[in-house]
Amino acid sequence: MSDEVEPKQRPLDVLHVFSSFAVGGAQVRFAALANHFGDAVRHRIVAMDGNRDARVLLNPELNVLFPKVGLLRHDTLGNFTRIRRYMDLYPPDVLITSNWGSIDWAIARRRNGPRHVHMEDGFGPDERDRQLFRRVLTRWVVLDKSQIILPSRTVELIARKKWRLPAGNLHYIPNGVDAARFAAAKPAVLPQGGEGPVFGTVTALRAEKNLPRLLEAFAIVRKAMPARLVIVGDGPLRAKLKTRAAKLGISGSVHFAGPSAAPEKYYACFDVFVLSSDTEQMPLCVLEAGAAGLPVAATDVGDMRVIVAPENAPYLVARDTAKLAEAMLALIKDPDAARRIGAANRALVARDFTQDAMFEKHWALWRGPQNDEDDE
Repeated sequence: MSDEVEPKQRPLDVLHVFSSFAVGGAQVRFAALANHFGDAVRHRIVAMDGNRDARVLLNPELNVLFPKVGLLRHDTLGNFTRIRRYMDLYPPDVLITSNWGSIDWAIARRRNGPRHVHMEDGFGPDERDRQLFRRVLTRWVVLDKSQIILPSRTVELIARKKWRLPAGNLHYIPNGVDAARFAAAKPAVLPQGGEGPVFGTVTALRAEKNLPRLLEAFAIVRKAMPARLVIVGDGPLRAKLKTRAAKLGISGSVHFAGPSAAPEKYYACFDVFVLSSDTEQMPLCVLEAGAAGLPVAATDVGDMRVIVAPENAPYLVARDTAKLAEAMLALIKDPDAARRIGAANRALVARDFTQDAMFEKHWALWRGPQNDEDDE
């Protein structure tokens, strides 16, 4: 019997590019993946806007670097040169780009660049209602030989029909959550003041989330009954949203909780989860709400009808403030129905949107094709 110790395999070197590494759904998913894979991966993370707030979600023991590439605003051609130079000097095993904001890296790597995986979660306000021709053409040209991860059936259809990318390169991998974590969470302690049921949302405070719609819908609810609203997350619109709440006369009933590395404790406080977005595809927060056993009042965008139970479908509404308020009130006024809907959402998430399935499929694409000798 040999006493030799098998040498430890070199970690996979992955270069991730985000338009921003602020806390959001894509960053929360990435953190779950990175924490799960542990020391099997060496991560390099580039945030195009310099925001690295989501690093708090990462296990501090991970092998993570935030390299400085020296990119400059409004210098597209110069940045292509800087990106190529960086990847030539420090070639990764795989480049993983995230959404349109990282497309410059996908363009730059086409000249003898590394293996490429592209994540496409959805669209910002400028592509809420229609695809922009220049972006469609760019994706068709640049991503034709890349592997594309699509967590949404809606985006998968767009990638096939409008971007005309090869069907064999498209991989539908729905987001997954740790259902047990959200089901067993202890509630956060909310600030004193206010009464009534708690409506809540967990989201980045950005334009496409249309949080003014949520505030206005909540103001309608407050005229009908006492209630509270908790908004978990941060972003560039925080100050404006606080001002809007004050003008609506609801400041005393709205709590801006800020970002949280443990959002499950807030879901445990909510009676109804609310999503007011203009554009989404497969919002992770709705899966988390389902795992927490919550009913959802939301705008009917993206894959919403896939990620909530059929019983919840009547509470998915048009992008309209009054209709969203009606859905919020209807769920609160029928607590028995709300409980049944919450239980159905929990069962759906536990069955169809597990983290383990997500981990396995992402790892296969991160790792890429393996030589036969690797498996001996």
